[in-house]
Amino acid sequence: MTVTIIDVAREANVSPSTVSRVIADNPRISEQTKRKVREVMEQLEYYPNFQARNLAAKSTKTIGVIMSHSTSLAFQNPFFPEVIRGICTSAHASQYGIYLSTGATEEEIYQEVVSMVQGRKVDGIILLYSRVNDRTMTYLKDSKFPFTMVGRPYKYESEITYIDNDNRAIAHDVVDYLFQLGHRHIAFIGGNLEFVVSMDRLGGYKQALKDAGLSYADEYFIHDNAFKSKEKNSIYSLMKLDKPPTAIVAHDDLVAYEVIRYLEELSIQVPQNVSIVSFNNHALSAYVKPPLTSVDISIFELGFEATNFLLEKVQDPKATVKHHFVPTTLIERESCRNINGFG
Repeated sequence: MTVTIIDVAREANVSPSTVSRVIADNPRISEQTKRKVREVMEQLEYYPNFQARNLAAKSTKTIGVIMSHSTSLAFQNPFFPEVIRGICTSAHASQYGIYLSTGATEEEIYQEVVSMVQGRKVDGIILLYSRVNDRTMTYLKDSKFPFTMVGRPYKYESEITYIDNDNRAIAHDVVDYLFQLGHRHIAFIGGNLEFVVSMDRLGGYKQALKDAGLSYADEYFIHDNAFKSKEKNSIYSLMKLDKPPTAIVAHDDLVAYEVIRYLEELSIQVPQNVSIVSFNNHALSAYVKPPLTSVDISIFELGFEATNFLLEKVQDPKATVKHHFVPTTLIERESCRNINGFG
């Protein structure tokens, strides 16, 4: 026989409304009463019907998490499991669940978000990307639905709460690091310029070259689409230039792994012939050959703080718009070589 809230109230010698307030952790109920009621709930094996409570409170206790690709593709990138771990840690502490998007295209993602909002399937949404001219982001802003972003918005920056790395600054720092090692011919590989993170990292790369008195050259930049379509040939063409790069900045660790593999197939050694540095510092980066120098971007913290910001907006729709950059650290390993004094 199912145990009800009335059974708990009778056994604890309190009213059903008091039991309900204990379940909601109402501060007006004394700690002694809360302890007594919870002990009875445990003895009777009573489990509150949170779904019914949420409906009554017009809350789902659920957060929508929107990725830039379908889940099958997204989870091939170690960034997403780690950022979602951060989201889940924060959500769990506040007794929220998560609702992962499954859309495989921009249109499917947009329609899924509209369904979440209009159907009140979630209390708020986290966008795990920032795309140029993204209609999903614009829809969320215009509908005044609680949402936060992992990534700097392409527009409406002053109106949207987001968390990010200072991608221009860290890309600048990476180029400066290579410059200090003696490198003057530095290439940049990967990065889809439909996404703000790629624009910012490329922008930081270009600015660092300028600040170092170096010229930007188109042939030293391999766009994400060109890299994926031409693969090894794009690396071959880069390294066959009259002045091939002595160092490469990879857009992220996954790109770096591929670059190292293609260089190896071309009998070009890292770091003896070319240095390489990247971003994200995935767990595998310490174990590839050679171990990869990479910027740790605090992925867990990105997800954790994005959720904290979102829950603040859910609980207070008038909460102040916030922008926050999480710290980053360059993890030096064995993929970069000091060439000062080698000409």
